[in-house]
Amino acid sequence: MSDIEWGLLFDPELAINSLPYVLEGIWLTLLISMGSMLGGLVIGFFMALARTSKQPLLHLPARLYISFMRGVPILVILFLLYFALPVIGLEFTALQAALIGFTINSAAYIAEVFRSALASVDKGQWESSTALGLSYWQTMRRIILPQSVRIAVPPLSNVYLDLIKASSLAAMITVPEIFQKARIVGAREYDLLTLLILVALIHWAICTVMTVLQNYLEKRYAEYL
Repeated sequence: MSDIEWGLLFDPELAINSLPYVLEGIWLTLLISMGSMLGGLVIGFFMALARTSKQPLLHLPARLYISFMRGVPILVILFLLYFALPVIGLEFTALQAALIGFTINSAAYIAEVFRSALASVDKGQWESSTALGLSYWQTMRRIILPQSVRIAVPPLSNVYLDLIKASSLAAMITVPEIFQKARIVGAREYDLLTLLILVALIHWAICTVMTVLQNYLEKRYAEYL
């Protein structure tokens, strides 16, 4: 162990000096993850409703979409959006491609979270709501959603944490987020290991904050359990 040159693994001075530059990309990391999560929540919710519908024209396309998005690597989706679509006249900036790619991909996972959360609510509550004369959307908004949200918070939080970490893949299409910034410094200083460890620590800090928020939301919605 005494023969190990720890400076070759991690250079604290380089990490500290590089931190301000690397952190310049944090707003893009958060923009991609938050924007994709919000878009995924909207698309995923309606996709879940379509997935549970008895109408073949709704649930079959929803099942196909979810299956495809869950079965294709997100990096492939990003490459198709950024490099392939311009061939047919659809051109996006790197940031736009990242936001679209992560949104449509996360929507598939979120749809399954919503589907299982909605299915976990007792069917008798639907019947009781119908007996009270409540419409489908009134039942959904006032009775079903408050209960299913409590169930969905932990898995949705995991989806968001995965988005934060996966946002580093946006560097592959030149989005200057944290990982891309670290790659630039690492290549310039010939010390990629130090920068990779720095990126890992930054992502860990972000995810820790999000975990605290997750715990708060779980307690907030506990009353509906």
